[in-house]
Amino acid sequence: MFTGIIEELGQVVELVPGADSARVTVRGPVVTSDAVPGASIAVNGVCLTVVDLAGDTFTADVMAQTLALSSLVTAAPGVPVNLERPVPANGRLGGHIVQGHVDGTGTVVERVPGDGWELVRVAVPAALAKYIVAQGSITMDGVSLTVAELQDKPEGGSVVTVSLIPETLTRTTLGHRGLGEWVNLEVDVLAKYVERLTTTSPVGAR
Repeated sequence: MFTGIIEELGQVVELVPGADSARVTVRGPVVTSDAVPGASIAVNGVCLTVVDLAGDTFTADVMAQTLALSSLVTAAPGVPVNLERPVPANGRLGGHIVQGHVDGTGTVVERVPGDGWELVRVAVPAALAKYIVAQGSITMDGVSLTVAELQDKPEGGSVVTVSLIPETLTRTTLGHRGLGEWVNLEVDVLAKYVERLTTTSPVGAR
């Protein structure tokens, strides 16, 4: 489990595509400092398993499902990525419960600069918008954020507004995402469980 508090801004070293998967190598001195093969590291919000370590880089396999649902399909050498290790059992839950299971992608549609901070608006597909509420939590590129505003679109889907403080702008990919670029989205897993529980029959029901 992660909390959406980014530890460092890493960098893609290599992406080797396969027939229905890929292998990615990422540089991150902080997250590799205590990593071992089999450990989990979130890359732009995607939980990946370390299969190899070399100095301050780690390599992980990315399955077809992950490539289909996330922006990792566009990763290339030199591209910055947000990195976070799982929270230890005695650690602080600084953001919110983040699984590292990306639900899909949104598109940056507007950036409104302020006095050191910035409003960023992201178009979210209808399939995910139903799980989002104003003042609720959402994960973008692995960053735990609060939904400042939610606007439903007549044609379906919504536009989510988040406020980014200077620390987030400086230390994460969200400070550099341009209009039209994708961000990985993970909605609150509790909302999905509630939907499942309220739309299916109880166990043993006939």
